[in-house]
Amino acid sequence: MDITAKYCNKEMEAYGSCVASNPSTWQSKCHELKIKVAQCTSSHPVIQKIRQECSGEFVEFERCLRENQDKPTSCSPHVARFLACAETVDLSGADPVPQPL
Repeated sequence: MDITAKYCNKEMEAYGSCVASNPSTWQSKCHELKIKVAQCTSSHPVIQKIRQECSGEFVEFERCLRENQDKPTSCSPHVARFLACAETVDLSGADPVPQPL
């Protein structure tokens, strides 16, 4: 999440504010902002590597959100598992800033 916030801060803040402001309808009201976060994060090698190596945990988190749209906080354990996985990913091969040729 820190990496996402570092590279996609504006998108994350807008999405987080939308979710917090719409606790029972965030899934539909914030969908466009969720897409913007996804587009931003998908362009960074570091985030791509984390999502690849922790895809199982991420899928479980997304499934929980879909199944608990009215109470997203119930997915906190899923977030914790994803973050724990992300902390173990070796990022030494993923350069967050493309180097000039």
